[in-house]
Amino acid sequence: MSLQVIVLAAGQGTRMRSALPKVLHPVAGKSMLGHVLDTARLLSPDAIRVVIGHGAERVREQCGATDIAFFHQAEQLGTGHAVAQAADDLQAERVLILYGDVPLIEVETLERLLAQVSAEQIALLTVELDDPTGYGRIVRGDDGQVRAIVEHKDASAEQRLIREGNTGILAVPGDRLAGWLQRLSNDNAQGEYYLTDVIALAVADGLRVATEQPQDPFEVQGANDRIQLAQLERHYQQRVARRLMAQGVTLRDPARLDVRGEVTVGRDVLIDVNVVLEGRVVIEDEVQIGPNCVIRDCVLRRGAVIKASSHLEGAEVGEGADCGPFARLRPGAVLEARAHVGNFVEVKNARLGEGAKAGHLSYLGDASIGARSNIGAGTITCNYDGANKYRTELGEDVFVGSNSALVAPVTLGAGATTAAGSVITGDVPAGNLAVGRARQRNIEGWQRPVKKKPV
Repeated sequence: MSLQVIVLAAGQGTRMRSALPKVLHPVAGKSMLGHVLDTARLLSPDAIRVVIGHGAERVREQCGATDIAFFHQAEQLGTGHAVAQAADDLQAERVLILYGDVPLIEVETLERLLAQVSAEQIALLTVELDDPTGYGRIVRGDDGQVRAIVEHKDASAEQRLIREGNTGILAVPGDRLAGWLQRLSNDNAQGEYYLTDVIALAVADGLRVATEQPQDPFEVQGANDRIQLAQLERHYQQRVARRLMAQGVTLRDPARLDVRGEVTVGRDVLIDVNVVLEGRVVIEDEVQIGPNCVIRDCVLRRGAVIKASSHLEGAEVGEGADCGPFARLRPGAVLEARAHVGNFVEVKNARLGEGAKAGHLSYLGDASIGARSNIGAGTITCNYDGANKYRTELGEDVFVGSNSALVAPVTLGAGATTAAGSVITGDVPAGNLAVGRARQRNIEGWQRPVKKKPV
């Protein structure tokens, strides 16, 4: 059956106390609306219609895509009014209504809901809550069938005792929705057109109301303020941690991992505390990640070791290679198998060949470093002249003495050596020793300055 999705995303979110539209506030590094849209896409709908209002241009800019049509709600006159903005000319057998500030809804829950929709039946997602304050209450008849939804502010004392709450997520026959929206009234405490009144209209027209419930109540939790946003963030991270552990990852503390993107993992992976994984991260078998690391858009090959407090972005760490502690791999950094980058080494757009080493306190940028080469402490590649960048090329088995400066463009042949403290401005042939430093002089009888007494 064909499907169109309407996402309501027009609210201001005044309790967020922010210039940012509510639906753009992030959970796990992605806007709440972005999460909802990604889930909607998993349903393979014929179209996704997003109703926007407050901060409309920012929402369009951040979430616009070829498969999304935006509809503007100029006045905030209720959820029924919002849906009506996007309900014209619906060409689908089923319409699903979602909310841009409910980011944790699962696709499996929505699939179960949609399976209930037919020409004679609508489907409503409800939730059982210990404290349903603020939720519309599901009013059922003596036969157990849904008769109506009463908003909390309009509910009687008896109705407020009902624990089954309305999530607002609704799936209906596409050819009936427009007619129901036209019949909505704003005769209520808020003076708004409630989408929930569609339930009573459907019942009056002889349709049944089927209900489904989420496996986890947090699936339908919205965020109206920063406290609720933080609660969604923690719940999302707990969900991801459980999934990773089920796939064979050991987490030293599941509560101290943050995933803000897509992570693919192998078996027997170990992740220590306070690790942040962002963007697309691939972690192969037997990788170990130490505490306090940030890893963004990286590939970590089998057996790689990332030691404490290292920061990796756009890098690849080869099989059995290691880096850190306190290493920084910037975009374009590649460590081949068993390469080593130690503490306080920064690598940018450079490749270290198999078994190459840079033990500590170095900057390697725009460089190719051959297999088994050794970079001494304090070495830098001088790759930028203030206007243009140049490459440094090292062959295999090169030994670079400590505190060397390699002024690019420059090539050091296989087996070349540079003396400690050298500034290398020209190519070094294979097997040669390059000495690029001033000759030492020892001055006899030199008197060290003495501190003068204050006058």
